Parts: sequence; structure tokens; C-alpha cells
Amino acid sequence: EQTIRHAYIASLLGIPHTVICVNKMDLVDYSKEVFENIRKQFDPFREQLHISDVRFIPISALKGDNVVEPSGHMDWYGGTTLMELLETIDIRSDVDLVNRRFPVQYVIRPQRQEFHDYRSYAGRVAGGVWKPGERVVVLPGGQETVLEAIDTMNGQMEMVFPPQSVAFRLADDIDISRGDMIVPADQRPKIGQEIDLMVCWLNEKPMILGGKYTIRHTTSELRGIIREVDYKVNINTLEHDAEDRTVGLNEIAKIRIKTSKPIFYDPYRQNHITGSIIIIDEGTNNTVGAGMII
Repeated sequence: EQTIRHAYIASLLGIPHTVICVNKMDLVDYSKEVFENIRKQFDPFREQLHISDVRFIPISALKGDNVVEPSGHMDWYGGTTLMELLETIDIRSDVDLVNRRFPVQYVIRPQRQEFHDYRSYAGRVAGGVWKPGERVVVLPGGQETVLEAIDTMNGQMEMVFPPQSVAFRLADDIDISRGDMIVPADQRPKIGQEIDLMVCWLNEKPMILGGKYTIRHTTSELRGIIREVDYKVNINTLEHDAEDRTVGLNEIAKIRIKTSKPIFYDPYRQNHITGSIIIIDEGTNNTVGAGMII
């Protein structure tokens, strides 16, 4: 059950590469048959999880077999060791370099006289490749302007991309604050208050249908209400249970929330930063849920 739960969460998170280590092979005399049986048990779930790249490695963490060095006890295994796989796997496509997104964290206005007319907007690039001279729009206001320059601690940059932390200078003086988002004029995210998401519940206190929570999304913090629980996921079968609407600790469900003001988002599978939210209990300030926007 734990393996399926972890694999399902990895699927929700859009993790493109999954490694399943079959441990304690030394306790079954490094049997190929046992390893193959375990791998076959996972096969029925693989298509449901939509995981494209799954690697199985037989290991003994205690003895070190196939962890760093190839095992001398499993000549029948012709694959890589765990360390070799982790060091060579291609992760270049794991960030969103297409959809340009820049959530504003902080407005920089130096108090020194020599910088009296300087204003920039600091944040971490959440998506896309940015260059000065591009036309941009500031959300939620919708004002259009030009990205005049990109500043860093090491000087101006001619190109930036995730996950670099930079400061944008704009051609026009626009009222911008934390939680706003700078995007291309011709490539805007979705905007809405009714949001569907898959949520992993992280608190012993069950989710309250109709309950009010604090929502954190990119650099903004706002209030939200749990409007609907569409279904829970049976982690043993991956079937959807639309009858039981009680979502407890470690359970996964599809829900709908309504936020107190519109947010600017993309589906999680498209952009992991603009597509994720955190649900916080207003009374305890504890993080109670992690959500992936559908």
C-alpha cells in the first residue's frame, strides 16, 4: 500500500522519472524470480498512474548490492546501479521553459539619493525564458508595459529562466505589490476563483467541507473555502470513491475551492509553481493540505 501511495503521489506531482528499489534482496538469496514477481505486481497500476518512465532496481541496502557498485550476487540483472542512474538521468525537461511566469515577491525602492528614481520587482522566475524588450502585462491590473531590464546581484542579465531569482525593471511606473504576477502580453495564465485540484491531506484533523482556510499560491496569501469534495482515491485499487466525502490524514481527494479573490494559475502538469497551492489552518497556522491544480 505504501509503495502505491508514494507512486500515486509521484504521479500527481508530475515526476517524470520513477525508480522503484526492491530492497532486502539478500533475504531471498538474490532471487530473480522474487524480483520479477514484485515487478509484475506493480504493472497493473502503472498505466493508471500515467508514469512514463519507471525503473526497477534489485538492491540490498544493508550489503550495498547495486547501490553504488554492481552486485556480484545478481549477475542476472543487467541494469545500472542506483547511484549511476541518479547521476545520469536527464532532467533538462523537468522545468517549464515555455510559459513565462514571474510572481512578484518584493518591490525594491532604495532610499539612497543616487537611486531615488530606481524601482524594480524582485522574485523567482516561475516559468519561461525572459529577455529585456518584451511586452508584458501585470496581473491583476492588466496594465501593459515593456520589460526594460533584468537586474541581479551580479549585474544586468540578457536572459533568465527558472529557478533564477532576479529583479525586473519595467518601462512604466505601475502600482505593483507582492502577489501580483508579470506575464507576457500574449501568453496569460488562467484566472479564476473556483479552482479544481487534487489534494493530499496532511493533518489528523479531517478536512471540513465548507470550512475556511488560508490559501498560499505563488507569492500571494488569501482566504478560501472548501466548496466540494468530488471523490477520494482508494489507494489500494486507485478507484474513485464519490460516496465518502470525509478526507482524513494521508488521504488523497479531488476537491473544489473558492478563493476570496482571483488567482493566476496554470495546471500543475504544465507548471509546478503556478499550479500548486498550500492549504493552512487559520486557527493553528499548520499546513494541512497540499494541492495540485487540475
